[in-house]
Amino acid sequence: MDAYAIIGAASVIGACLCMGIGSIGSSLGEGHAAAAALQAMAQQPDEASRIRSTMFVSLAMIETTALYALLIAFLILYANPFWNYAISQ
Repeated sequence: MDAYAIIGAASVIGACLCMGIGSIGSSLGEGHAAAAALQAMAQQPDEASRIRSTMFVSLAMIETTALYALLIAFLILYANPFWNYAISQ
């Protein structure tokens, strides 16, 4: 295998691992946050609107971890500095 194939395979594997781990963590966090908010709304129906708005803000913050993982995966695939090194050799 030449350097291009090794760098390409490592980039794809790294991006897949980054998205897989990042999305698993984000989805588990969103599930736990939503479950806790629903349980709190069931216990305190009068405060449901405040709990719901707080839940949406927290879900948006949790979702940013998956977006950061996507950004890092794109950087690994398309802005990999090892491509420039392999081309210059």
